Amino acid sequence: MAEKTVDELKDLATQVRRDIVRMVHSAQSGHPGGSLGCTELLVALYFRVMKHNPDFQMEGQGEDLFFLSNGHISPVWYSVLARAGYFDVAELGTFRQIDSRLQGHPATAEHLPGIRIASGSLGQGLSVAIGAAQAKKLNGDDRNVFVLMGDGEQEEGQVWEAVMYAPNRRVDNLIAIVDRNDQQIDGPVNEVMPLHDLGAKWAAFGWHVLELKDGNNLEAVVATLEEAVSLTGQGQPIMIVMHTEMGYGVDFMTGSHEWHGIAPNDKQLDAALGQLQTSLADY
Repeated sequence: MAEKTVDELKDLATQVRRDIVRMVHSAQSGHPGGSLGCTELLVALYFRVMKHNPDFQMEGQGEDLFFLSNGHISPVWYSVLARAGYFDVAELGTFRQIDSRLQGHPATAEHLPGIRIASGSLGQGLSVAIGAAQAKKLNGDDRNVFVLMGDGEQEEGQVWEAVMYAPNRRVDNLIAIVDRNDQQIDGPVNEVMPLHDLGAKWAAFGWHVLELKDGNNLEAVVATLEEAVSLTGQGQPIMIVMHTEMGYGVDFMTGSHEWHGIAPNDKQLDAALGQLQTSLADY
């Protein structure tokens, strides 16, 4: 796949956001807020940074791997996978339907190309990513493993067992990202369980920490991911604390936990699509 320019990535991100709101609206179920907030990251990974093959093989030998730990933001991942050629874009219209391969949380039973683990039971993705990264080292595979988590997910104890483990085993082909949008299903993260200085915590465990101050700025996202890749192989796993706005791109969804897991009605869908204009082809 040819590397896309930043302007092309921006157009694609807008199209992905159109996919997200239409999918969730059609199902009248799903999680648009976090999906919209993480769009730039997924677009940059799949269309600029990662080496991957849409002719999907579960083992991923010789490829970079991506794991979505906060699986409830499946709409953004499904859209990006489809737009990257893993399956037909028209299949996005089956999101959350009975017998669809595009379930609310990614699952392996449906054999959807691009999905290597069932996810959405929070706290597990980092452990899986560490195992995949260690397997690559054992197999002499020099590619990297990426994993995305939510900030509310940092309240899970298993995360911190994995945070402790990776530096002690020098898992330096691993790039973890936390979506620091400061929102979770029950309200602002700082009201539910304050995380304080998340980067300092990860650094104290031995991770090389990068701070991405605007995770909705594609230039910044690409630059930070490329910096992270340049730091692999140096003895430390890498953590990117990525600050985003939940619901970014749709003004009435932006910055509120209320859009964590509700679907837009017909009027809201029209308003959202009116704000998300692109010349690319819809499904």
